[in-house]
Amino acid sequence: MSLWNRAQQLPPDDLRRVQGIYGEQFPIEVRHYLAGWIEDKMQQWNEIDPDNPSHSQYAQSLVSQLIQEIENKALSYANNEDLFLVRMRLDEAATSFKTRYLNSNPLGLVGIIRQCLNTEHNLVQQNENMLGGSVPHATNMVVEPCAEIEQELRILHERTRETANELRHLEQEQESFALQYHDCAKINAHLSHIQSQERTQQNREMEQSLRRRKELGEQQLAQKVSGLLQLRMALADKHKGTIDRLNSLQQRILDEELINWKRDQQMHGNGKPFNQNNWDQIQEWCEALAEIIWLNRHQIKECERHQTKIPIAPPGGVDMLPTLNSHITRLLSSLVTSTFIIEKQPPQVMKTNTRFTATVRLLVGGKLNVNMTPPQVRVSIISEAQANALLKNDQMNKGEQSGEILNNTGTMEYNQGTRQLSVSFRNMQLRKIKRAEKKGTESVMDEKFSLLFQSQFSVGGGELAPLQVWTLSLPVVVIVHGNQEPHAWATVSWDNAFAEQGRIPFTVPEKVPWPQIADMLDTKFKAATGRGLTEDNLKFLAGKAFRNPQVQDFTNMMLSWSQFCKEPLSERNFAFWEWFFAVMKVTRGHLRPQWNDGSIMGFVGRRQAEEMLKNSKSGTFLLRFSDSELGGVTIAWMYEDTTKACQRDVFMLQPFTSKAFAIRPLADVIADLNYLLYLYPNVPKDQAFGKYYTPQGEQQPTTNNGYVKPQLKTHVPGWSGDPMDSYPNTPQTIYGGMGGPPSVSSNPSDCVSTVPTYNECEYDPWRTCSEADFPDMNFDFSSDQLHEASVKFWKYVHRHL
Repeated sequence: MSLWNRAQQLPPDDLRRVQGIYGEQFPIEVRHYLAGWIEDKMQQWNEIDPDNPSHSQYAQSLVSQLIQEIENKALSYANNEDLFLVRMRLDEAATSFKTRYLNSNPLGLVGIIRQCLNTEHNLVQQNENMLGGSVPHATNMVVEPCAEIEQELRILHERTRETANELRHLEQEQESFALQYHDCAKINAHLSHIQSQERTQQNREMEQSLRRRKELGEQQLAQKVSGLLQLRMALADKHKGTIDRLNSLQQRILDEELINWKRDQQMHGNGKPFNQNNWDQIQEWCEALAEIIWLNRHQIKECERHQTKIPIAPPGGVDMLPTLNSHITRLLSSLVTSTFIIEKQPPQVMKTNTRFTATVRLLVGGKLNVNMTPPQVRVSIISEAQANALLKNDQMNKGEQSGEILNNTGTMEYNQGTRQLSVSFRNMQLRKIKRAEKKGTESVMDEKFSLLFQSQFSVGGGELAPLQVWTLSLPVVVIVHGNQEPHAWATVSWDNAFAEQGRIPFTVPEKVPWPQIADMLDTKFKAATGRGLTEDNLKFLAGKAFRNPQVQDFTNMMLSWSQFCKEPLSERNFAFWEWFFAVMKVTRGHLRPQWNDGSIMGFVGRRQAEEMLKNSKSGTFLLRFSDSELGGVTIAWMYEDTTKACQRDVFMLQPFTSKAFAIRPLADVIADLNYLLYLYPNVPKDQAFGKYYTPQGEQQPTTNNGYVKPQLKTHVPGWSGDPMDSYPNTPQTIYGGMGGPPSVSSNPSDCVSTVPTYNECEYDPWRTCSEADFPDMNFDFSSDQLHEASVKFWKYVHRHL
């Protein structure tokens, strides 16, 4: 909304103050009727310093333009009797500005106008702040881009109304010319008739009178011809100026605002917040453009029709109208084809034989009556090479596609309430896909496709030739199995984050600066889990991605696509992205609340966790993402054996995975393990995780069918201090003789069975005991025999306990 429109909505007292700042020096009529032009020149008013004499010439030029605009505005009201007083007031203002300011003091008028605008702006801003409204940010009255577009649209609407008035005036002048020409023709015919009669005195006098009337009529016709030519040329020049402004504004809306919206839509594929409602604003702009273009095109065609009626050749024989008509028709065609957009993108990781949806929309469909002949839209899938060829040639070879899509046609419908012409595909399904030949280390998850939406529009009730339109979806990776999903999302995420505008489909950089990678990872993790990554998290991820955690500053380092998702991490058989994706997935699916409240440290290495815990009191623990297990979460804790002097060590449970959390939630696992007392650094575990415990009331001891319902509980076999460690001959220490912090089993099946079997445990208590612990037993047997004995022992425990 313009500043002047907002000022008119002020409360009565403030509105009177606005009225009071305008007077004879700068009449309020000028402010009102030239509001669009004045605010359009806001930057120029601000650039001139009224106290700087060197700006005088610049000020004089601007004041001269203002006077010209006032005079043009007054002239446009010449035939409107209702605006007679307004026209007089504007003429007076133009004369006053000429005599008082133009040559003698242009800086003075600029100073007055600046003061009025700034006072007006301050009043508006104060009022909107009091109401809690949002005020467009303005620095020295520089108008925001959206306001600039709206101002330009108002100017173009006003120019279109002015040329419509001038066209009517031209039509009246042509009608007057036609009548006068007809009168002259009658005089000539009468004169010819008199000359053929007997030369009497009366006839001679009549002939002389007719000759005088003929000469006068021919003079008037000559003047009319000159006037018509001037009107036609002035109108053509005005139309040319309007078309130039339309072209500039349309480029801005389509090449900046619409492209930026599409870019935001692509970044939304990576989880960046996205304002869908911007479509409505862009549609309003595009519809306004369509209306202005259509009206001006109609006016130009009317000018051509009038010119056909009275074919007067312009000076030099150059007729501007065909060129103007061609130019404005191209503008209309470009607007229609550019506003055929995908409102809801199809999934970027697409699995074959799986249903998916998409929605396409024509932003100017309602204004141009496209819905009068409802267009059909057809969807096909094409390869990267085919998309490249399409952009070069602006057309597809008939029948060329890279797969088969079911339910791929639909009819666009117009919704009167939302003023949207669109079609939603709700049951599409990709049945087949034809892949390109792979090169080098390429895989099917590196290959990108795109969905092509095609249609044909009849604009303006068929007045123009049908327009062939098409648009491409964001890049799509096709998979056939769920295990391909991580790599496919790597391809999509890299493309979404680092695609450049105007690229060759679907080219992306091979290397990217780490800060951009970090921003992408943070955005995706926040979208998936609800909380983003800290600087420490990102530093840890950088060390892992570059395989060098010792580096302190990664700001200027470039990470390659291969390092990102191809090359395995050190001493691992999976790549960085595969590890990160698994972490993100397990956090989203099972750990979201604890991650959001900061209970899960997560991104910390094994050695760093040991350093953090080694000076903590016994029972202090933290949760970290496993380095060795995809999607694994391990519990590291400090334990001090009070029965032995100086016996302190950090222990780590074998990583839990999604399967384990599906059986027993993380909070309940922590509640089960009595030796976990404090969440690092010193938060009682019940305070940190108590709100996530499964209420005991939800676990009924019996069921309706009479069976006793078992209660699952996590148990680490062989760990001292656990009340369940009361089995005969079970060792009470599990770290004797081991080097470094031990790992203790937390296999999912441990949660199901009260006492796990040997095969279910990573750690075998028998192997950590010496003969001194069991003096009556014979240890003189092979490792295979030891293994067999251990299995038998655990089976015995199962049967008898």
